[in-house]
Amino acid sequence: MTVKFTRRTALTAAAALPLAATARSASASASTSAELAKAPASHTRSFKLGDFTVTTLLDGSRPVENPQPIFGGGASDAEFAATSAQNFIPTDVAQFFFTPTLVDTGQEKILFDTGLGQGGIQMALAEVGLTPQDIDVVVLTHMHPDHIGGMTTAGAETFSKARYITGRQEFDFWGSQAEGNRIGDLMAKKVTPFAEKLSFLEDGGSVASGISAVASFGHTPGHMGYMLDSGGQQLMLTADLANHYVWSFAQPDWEVKFDMDKEAATGARRKILDMLASTRTPMIGYHMPFPAAGYVETRGSGFRFVPVSYQMMG
Repeated sequence: MTVKFTRRTALTAAAALPLAATARSASASASTSAELAKAPASHTRSFKLGDFTVTTLLDGSRPVENPQPIFGGGASDAEFAATSAQNFIPTDVAQFFFTPTLVDTGQEKILFDTGLGQGGIQMALAEVGLTPQDIDVVVLTHMHPDHIGGMTTAGAETFSKARYITGRQEFDFWGSQAEGNRIGDLMAKKVTPFAEKLSFLEDGGSVASGISAVASFGHTPGHMGYMLDSGGQQLMLTADLANHYVWSFAQPDWEVKFDMDKEAATGARRKILDMLASTRTPMIGYHMPFPAAGYVETRGSGFRFVPVSYQMMG
């Protein structure tokens, strides 16, 4: 049987996906703790990486129509349609995912990015028995709203016991913007008030033992990924290096609307995806389909994202 994917079928299917603002059902809240222990978590997925426990946290998901201008810069309609058809996805809608990552090193609980600020991160943390006050370190890969939105909740600091880390170049760029710049203003509201708890790093800088920054400038002026290394195993948090699991992999040179420096972004995308493919290093991408983890393989002149199934489960 052949299934035809259309905008209507995609949007209908999206209604079943977990959303950031979705509250637990009354029946779930009334369940016993034993029943909850048996229930699969719908907003989290944990992996073992050496001595680290890595957990992806689904903060939200939503459909977005007309994705070609977003992900297919420089592609013709025919090229965009062909790549989409080869990968069984429609051309007129894309499903967006927003997935911060929690790394428990055994000494610290380190959260990479804070989500949209609509309550999804708290829901996801609760599924693994944590609250925002259990977070020791918050690392901001860059200052886009869907990464810093969760820094505050109802005007108050969300992760009140944490210290914060971000790239120096990223912070300095947005901090130098004149009032009225949307992202600069949001950073001033969400991040700058906690400057006394904020520290900065450069390319190659260490967040903690086994966690180092990898510059991937272009999406934003100081965008950073992070390489995790524990027990002889590696995994890279690629943040927004690639914003879509098909178009940005199969056609890494297609320009992405959200990338500020298009040439630098496509160069970083090719370089890092090639490294991940050649070394067979797994990755977690902020906007990949949940649970956001997978592998990269070369395919033709581009790449293919291979989602995890049962690898690294723990």
